[in-house]
Amino acid sequence: MTSRISVKVVPGASADEIVGWIGDVLKVRVSAPPERGRANAAVCALLAKALGVTDSQVTVVAGGASPRKIVEIPMTAPAARALLAADAD
Repeated sequence: MTSRISVKVVPGASADEIVGWIGDVLKVRVSAPPERGRANAAVCALLAKALGVTDSQVTVVAGGASPRKIVEIPMTAPAARALLAADAD
């Protein structure tokens, strides 16, 4: 089962972190710059670590060149939301 979540990315931050949920959008900060897919890879790695899955199981499916992205994850949205909310605390 896969699902998709909306993510707002702030690239070039001082550290990689999950800020938390703002409505239905997950806000994350990554230290990678927004060039040549580096920030996208950092987002996938950060979310994969928080969800306990491999980096390759988390993919950006829309918004590759935008701060707002749609990311596909290998679990239900409610399960992911709970794990990501816990990681943001």
